[in-house]
Amino acid sequence: MYGNNALGIPILTIVTLLPLVGALLVALLPKNAANAIRWTAIAIAGIDMVLMLVVLFSYDRAGAGFQLVDRVEWARGLGLEYYLGVDGIAVLLYFLTSLLSLVAVVYSFSFVNHRLKEYYASLLVLETGMLGVFVALDLSLFYVFFELTLIPMALLIGVWGHGRKLYSAMKFFLYTFAGSLVMLAAIVSVYVQTSGRPGGATLNYVDLIQQAPNWSYGFQTWMFWGFFFAFAVKMPLFPFHTWLPDAHVDAPTAGSIILAGVLLKMGGYGFLRWLIPLSPEASVNFAVVPLALSVVAILYGAYITLVQRDLKKLIAYSSVASMGFTVLGIFTFTQQGVQGAILQMVSHGLISGALFLGVGVIYERLHTREIARMGGIANLMGVFTALFVVLSLANLGLPGMSAFVAEILVTLAAFRVQWWLAVPVYAYIIVSAAYMLWMVARVFYLGKPQENHEMPPMKLWQEAVPLVGLALLSVLMGVWATPFLETMEPAVSALLDYLPIAPDTGTALLP
Repeated sequence: MYGNNALGIPILTIVTLLPLVGALLVALLPKNAANAIRWTAIAIAGIDMVLMLVVLFSYDRAGAGFQLVDRVEWARGLGLEYYLGVDGIAVLLYFLTSLLSLVAVVYSFSFVNHRLKEYYASLLVLETGMLGVFVALDLSLFYVFFELTLIPMALLIGVWGHGRKLYSAMKFFLYTFAGSLVMLAAIVSVYVQTSGRPGGATLNYVDLIQQAPNWSYGFQTWMFWGFFFAFAVKMPLFPFHTWLPDAHVDAPTAGSIILAGVLLKMGGYGFLRWLIPLSPEASVNFAVVPLALSVVAILYGAYITLVQRDLKKLIAYSSVASMGFTVLGIFTFTQQGVQGAILQMVSHGLISGALFLGVGVIYERLHTREIARMGGIANLMGVFTALFVVLSLANLGLPGMSAFVAEILVTLAAFRVQWWLAVPVYAYIIVSAAYMLWMVARVFYLGKPQENHEMPPMKLWQEAVPLVGLALLSVLMGVWATPFLETMEPAVSALLDYLPIAPDTGTALLP
């Protein structure tokens, strides 16, 4: 059945599973049909993006609860359901996933030339896993989609990556798999905990959030740490971040776009969707831990970025700081802070995805990521330079860009909760300006490239159009954030209502 699905069709199921169907189609094509493989993948990702726009424009921003629901009871005796739905928190990340997946597939057209079937099948399976994470409302289904992203991403790094690609792929796999095993133990505990209720065991989100406040504090504590570890590794939050720079540096460009733009957001989304609602009392009492780690992540990510000499690693470490902002906003438990955190996730997805695409543009021409071997690109690629500079300024939170709105909301919330939480934010603003402007000067304006001085212009559809589109979306969010904030407001308000705190005081109640 479709629940309150006003469209009358299982639109979320179609959008989520279409890339998986596309992966099967790609796998059935002959190996020597390179163009057929490429165009099939692009067509599937493009159709999925069109359907995603139907979802986005069908979503009622003023509506509460989950919309466009697809729900089927597929194991009555076990209490397991196929249950999909979107609210104001999920719908924006759902859209971001489809958009960046299309960008990654289109970009790869001219730059991936070996094992094409496996490559595009991996990208499409990965897209299904990411989409499913943001709409799954049964905890077992969420875990399936969460794990489905692991192997395709590891393959993209290990097979089509660069440098120490096998080491980086294995490190990514082991870190995230370890976190997932802890979460699996927590999920099994939830299932056992609910087995004694009159209706039998359940992993249904709506049922769980009604029962969670009645769970013992000890069980909530286990829920908090079981889910926290998995999602902190996925973000990644300091000190679980060490897999990220290696994975980014050695991943292919499309892999870096997906990794930074979407996969990291699964951790922040997990905090909002599962950790906080299933451990409301423990979340408030233990909030000081993620708050402290987010402060460290912001400062550490910013300062270590200053000493990076690899362009990709510089942007990767800036992501550690940006994800620190997300955690800081979430665990202020205020309307401003949580909305700022969600906006930060979407904003960072657009900006970091575009920046990694820009690094790919440079790498395909200079065959290096070392900043010291670059320089003077502005004289050779003026339009590209302008786009990259705009995106760099967006990354440091320039007013008029999406990151500025997100960081302002998080900073105001942090100051209201505990004034000292705002101090690292101000330090980050200064340091981020230093490393981004230093990078822009060295790469584009000082000196000249040491190799391949004749840099060809950007490819229109694979490089220029995606960069322009992502930059324009960041500007749109920066100058007209109201629709985005209105979309998430009802869902954020409902989330905060589950917490045992006075309205909109956040963690100010903590010592």
